[in-house]
Amino acid sequence: GLPGAARLGILIKDVAHLEGAGRLTAVVFDKTGTLTTGKLAVTRLFPADGVTGENLLTVAASAEQLSNHPAARALIDVAREANVQLEKPADFEEVPGMGVVARIGGKQVLVGRELFLKERNLDTAALASVSQQAEGMSQLYVAADGKLLGIVALEDRTRPAAREAVEELSSIGIRRIAMLTGDRQAVARKDAEEMACTEFRADCLPHEKLELVEQMRREGHRVMVIGDGVNDAPALAAGDLGVAMGAAGSDVAIDSASIALLNNDLTRIPFLIRLSRATRRVIVQNLVFGVLFVVTVMALGAFDVIPPELAASLHPASSCVVLSNSA
Repeated sequence: GLPGAARLGILIKDVAHLEGAGRLTAVVFDKTGTLTTGKLAVTRLFPADGVTGENLLTVAASAEQLSNHPAARALIDVAREANVQLEKPADFEEVPGMGVVARIGGKQVLVGRELFLKERNLDTAALASVSQQAEGMSQLYVAADGKLLGIVALEDRTRPAAREAVEELSSIGIRRIAMLTGDRQAVARKDAEEMACTEFRADCLPHEKLELVEQMRREGHRVMVIGDGVNDAPALAAGDLGVAMGAAGSDVAIDSASIALLNNDLTRIPFLIRLSRATRRVIVQNLVFGVLFVVTVMALGAFDVIPPELAASLHPASSCVVLSNSA
């Protein structure tokens, strides 16, 4: 079973994980980088009154330079394309799942979710109409020294095989399939419908992802968690099985997971579950055959039905049967 998985780019760290995959009843997907490509692209800039688009992009990209989040990389990429000169951030701090704080040109800059700014006592009401224009997109709010500079709108694309993988998981008996994301409700709903996910949670922080996984386990589910980023590491470790999207995933996520996908083909997930069930069936077949064969031959030998020489020769023959069945 292990090399069968490895040939398709599924690295399983322990044989117990391969056996456990066949007993799963729930699968939890992180959205960004897992169900989607994780390659966010800046689609529009919505500067506040009195702020230019160039200024908004310069401040946001400068603050995000030290972050590894896909949104940060998207900002830096578009800033380079626009030949914008970035300033080196000072006093940089990243709050997982929320945003970043940095000092740019002597000003304290905040870049992140709307909730992130509200927690720091910034009123975002002035950007309410702008936010509505960016409905259905991921939004980064930008502020400097308490002044709102505007919103950066980003979009991500779903993986081509995402819907197929979700539908296949349902067809093989996975009772609960959930998508978790830090994005807003409108973005989460659109992506969930596109990927046929019947259950989703929006505006999820890392600790809320962990709480949902633990709640599922308390309800009696055996849960597989699939993610790729640092924010997913606690949930990956909390599930019965954690799967890291290894090709694009972070080292922390891969280390926290039980299984790593060396490619990003989501159809490997239902294949892994089917492989686990097939492997367990073969194990049971071999055990039943082995026990019945040994008991039968011992009984026949004990009652002199077969000579000891034949009993001895049948022993390696039984091993050949087991190996052939496994192969």
